[in-house]
Amino acid sequence: MELVVATKNKKKLQEIKDILKGLRVEVSSIADYSGSPRIIENGLTFKANAVKKALKLARFTRKLTLGEDSGICIDALAGKPGIYSSRFSGSDKSDDKNNAKVLRLLRDLPLSKRKAHYVAAVALADKDGLLKVVEGKCHGRIGFESRGTSGFGYDPLFEIPRYKKTFAELGENIKHKMSHRYHALKKARVIIEKYIEKHNSG
Repeated sequence: MELVVATKNKKKLQEIKDILKGLRVEVSSIADYSGSPRIIENGLTFKANAVKKALKLARFTRKLTLGEDSGICIDALAGKPGIYSSRFSGSDKSDDKNNAKVLRLLRDLPLSKRKAHYVAAVALADKDGLLKVVEGKCHGRIGFESRGTSGFGYDPLFEIPRYKKTFAELGENIKHKMSHRYHALKKARVIIEKYIEKHNSG
């Protein structure tokens, strides 16, 4: 069975593949389907965007599809950048520019005021419609500078207090056992397994 992931982000796709390792599915992505529809992420929540991605691509491919939307919410910024995480620095966005903007906005704040959490919403759909949408979170704080070379997005800033290291310093092995995406995909995995079982027995 094939699982189509509604993303063109190669790093995110690889992370999803790593976390779902062992599932009896072949994981592909929107990049493998020419002429696939453009998906405009204009939902007001992570879940709304994830559902939109999953439904639109499932209708196009007629296959089991996973839509994911994620971002970082910073307490001192009233939850921003939130759903705008990937484009926080504007139309000329990049991970480095997004991180630089966050550091600039928080520059006068002590560590105790730099709490943040990552959120990931994962939606599963097939040609008949939405199957389920689940969410995962991971709590931490924003460091004072970018540290580490692993991961992507805000990983060089997002520090896990008990390790005193950022996701980018901890690396995939530790991150993939505790991240927001891990917690969401752990729930999604159960749904996918039941779906495979049902369709293989049918």
